[in-house]
Amino acid sequence: MAQQTTPDPEHGPEHDAEHDPEHVDVLIVGAGISGIGAAYHLSSRCPERSYLIVEARAAIGGTWDLFRYPGVRSDSDMHTLGYGFAPWLSDVSIADGPAILDYLTETARRYGIDQRIRFHRRVVATDWSSADQRWTVELADPVTGDRSTITCGFLWHCSGYYDAERGYAPEFPGAERVTGRIVHPQHWPEDLDYTGKRVVVIGSGATAITLVPAMTDEAAHVTMLQRSPTYIVSLPKRDPLDTKLRKVLPVRLTYPIVRWKNVLLQMANYQLMQAFPRQARALIRRMTERELPGFDLDTHFTPRYDPWDERLCVVPDGDLFRALRAGTASVVTGQIESFTERGIRLTSGEELEADVVVTATGLNLRMLGGVVPSVDGTPILPRDVMTYRGLMLEGVPNFAYTFGYVNSSWTLRADLVADFVTRLLAHMRDHGYAVAVPVNTDPTVVRRPLLDFTPGYIRRSLDQLPKQGSRSPWTVRMNYPLERLQMKRARVTVGMRFERPRTRVAARAQEASA
Repeated sequence: MAQQTTPDPEHGPEHDAEHDPEHVDVLIVGAGISGIGAAYHLSSRCPERSYLIVEARAAIGGTWDLFRYPGVRSDSDMHTLGYGFAPWLSDVSIADGPAILDYLTETARRYGIDQRIRFHRRVVATDWSSADQRWTVELADPVTGDRSTITCGFLWHCSGYYDAERGYAPEFPGAERVTGRIVHPQHWPEDLDYTGKRVVVIGSGATAITLVPAMTDEAAHVTMLQRSPTYIVSLPKRDPLDTKLRKVLPVRLTYPIVRWKNVLLQMANYQLMQAFPRQARALIRRMTERELPGFDLDTHFTPRYDPWDERLCVVPDGDLFRALRAGTASVVTGQIESFTERGIRLTSGEELEADVVVTATGLNLRMLGGVVPSVDGTPILPRDVMTYRGLMLEGVPNFAYTFGYVNSSWTLRADLVADFVTRLLAHMRDHGYAVAVPVNTDPTVVRRPLLDFTPGYIRRSLDQLPKQGSRSPWTVRMNYPLERLQMKRARVTVGMRFERPRTRVAARAQEASA
């Protein structure tokens, strides 16, 4: 990796090393899959830019370090969830959490990114100074509470879009009466022993369908209690094409082939199911009938919504279906009336006995780690502005955030965001600009919701997200092949206002005269 340099005072506001906070050209927030990818692209395209990554946790990995529940895995294949610049070497395509964490850790080590991470640094406030043309970022150690400050020329949020501190946990009547344990997957206790115990997992999303088969090895029985069904499809843990190609080609050649095959299949699957929902319903039902002959599919496996109105859930090699066929797990569909001393009573009158209750009830959305950016002391709420290409905020200078796909692998879009942001930074370098701020000068642009997607965690927080506009560059397309074509060709100057560097003395004088 190229040698990082100290910012040159001749090309930006002066920096008094003795009295000012530490300063870097680019500050990346988050050392998860987005932050590591951003650091790679930044060091490759803009090696002259100094950068740091600040991470609230004690380790690399983000999501894959946070979640520790049994069987934790991705429901995206690793040929598309993995980076384009770092081939996934394992022959397992649907990988578990520890394997993904090892991949991220090794990628960060290989490119020297791990040397530029500051752990136990939670961002608590950010403010842009137009006079100084820089961000001031306040940090806090989540353990000790110690505060520190760092400044940067460009701020890049790669902290994901959900609350890493608190999962969504609705209040259940009578929960205080339960004699067993109630746990949320986001806060899995290390001392939880469910050997030989009756477990009820509340939920029917990706977390629930992962937990159920994973817990059957030790639990006496696992029941998935769902309020309503979800579309569930089985995919092979090992990609058949990848398996064949690996026999005759090296991984560096097989990886891009399988990656693009999966990208095109994902997009075709999504587009066709959205265009022909009745046929999609019928197809998924036939697949489920083959997996679960004789089961009550109408009650337990027929959702009220159309495919891809919410994300499809994937089970590798049909592990959930195997557990249901074997009788080590079961599915109950109903409404909870209250918790009891023995377990959970439903509105139907049925009572489910449980020694352990797992509330796999979902996530809470939280943009930018819950931090509201300010410009010259004025808070800019994301919900009040439009998103620029789904990666910057209208009116906020030198600021970017990574937001992945909701209908495909997160990393595909994270790579596009990183490519555009580094192209923007390179353009600023080449033309001597210090500031880039997205500005809408077209009064006919109509503001619309950011996402046309209806899972619970989106519905609960959609009004907190930035808006998208009715035309480029204010639109967001959840279509990787199309967006890749557009983003690679997109001019970084469209919809962007640039400013030359100015000295702090001149800026203060200009403010005083105004």
